[in-house]
Amino acid sequence: MEKEIYLPVLHWFDAKNGFTGSWGNFRYIVKPNVVMATPKEVDFAASSIHAEFWHGPYCYEKSEMEGAADFPMSEEGRLALKAWLEEHI
Repeated sequence: MEKEIYLPVLHWFDAKNGFTGSWGNFRYIVKPNVVMATPKEVDFAASSIHAEFWHGPYCYEKSEMEGAADFPMSEEGRLALKAWLEEHI
């Protein structure tokens, strides 16, 4: 079985949506830090995506995080985040 996790498209995160997912016993949470350039326009250069992961059966609040990292709010950053998570499955 190939280790590939699912992450939503970049627009999901720039719309200020978080995401949680899992692969077997591997769990992860992704939270955007969105900075607005105007009331309707995201400042992608100033924005970022924060991710944390853990292994185990419990939810985020009941678990100890094993790793955390921040990535640029860009398609390249989203793909780097996905690769980083997959390295830790």
